[in-house]
Amino acid sequence: MPALLLQGEPIAERLLVGLREEAKGLVAAGRAPRLAALYVGENRASRLYMKKQREACSALGIGYETAALPVESTEEEVLAEVRRLNNDARVSGIIVQMPVPPHIDSRRLRLHLDPAKDVEGMHPESMGRLVYGTSTLAPCTASAAVELARSVRPSFAGLDVTIVGHSETVGKAIALLLLQSPFESATPTVCHVATRDLAAHTRRADVLFVAVGKAGLVRGDMIKPGATVIDIGINHVDVLDERGMPVLEGGKTARRIVGDVLFEEAANVCAHITPVPGGVGPLTVVMLIRNTIECAKGIDRRRDSVSH
Repeated sequence: MPALLLQGEPIAERLLVGLREEAKGLVAAGRAPRLAALYVGENRASRLYMKKQREACSALGIGYETAALPVESTEEEVLAEVRRLNNDARVSGIIVQMPVPPHIDSRRLRLHLDPAKDVEGMHPESMGRLVYGTSTLAPCTASAAVELARSVRPSFAGLDVTIVGHSETVGKAIALLLLQSPFESATPTVCHVATRDLAAHTRRADVLFVAVGKAGLVRGDMIKPGATVIDIGINHVDVLDERGMPVLEGGKTARRIVGDVLFEEAANVCAHITPVPGGVGPLTVVMLIRNTIECAKGIDRRRDSVSH
């Protein structure tokens, strides 16, 4: 039987209902959430993501602003803007849009963010609290992927989970999210470029997360029958005709978006699978909004430290 599609949009809409009420309560209490996006240079994907952020914030009554800097801005100039947003009492959450120009150290920018306004959950303090299992914030794409898996696997207790890809924002973060509970945690395996036999790990996974950025990396025969597959990869590939020749549109080769999993093969083996696009993507913005609301609640993680 073909796999059931795990669409992100219905889950996103359900979560937004609760977030809308939380946002209303904060506005009524005089703690209106406000998200600021720091943007350096020009990037089409970033512009599109910010458009989605603005639309989501507007729909929930959350303030939104952008702080745009030219591509030639120095690292110190960008850090000065980070400090300005840190000190702006109206701003409850800050996101640094990636990518930044190559002459700017993105890790240094995140290091200078106020952890209490870190809506991406990428500050070292935020990641450290994720390790401790005490953080309310986590990287948005990782949170979205886990949320999708939980929609059909409410409990991860004892499940074998394989994560393909070990980036800080996705792979490593997913592994930490899966280990938050002492009794309900999964048993995660994280695979990467140095993994010797990828298929040996993916075939035993009850839940498989794939986030590498390589089209067709995981084929149907690499998946355990009945598994849940969360494909996080985004790849732009040429559209080919039945002879394997590129299809032209307007004089240019037509392109389409696919994930890291060979969908047609995987859908005949697994029980659930996310489409690309339409799976993890719609939930990522919702996770950003959820983190923005958490920051606006006035949770000062620095007070909740060892001094208590």
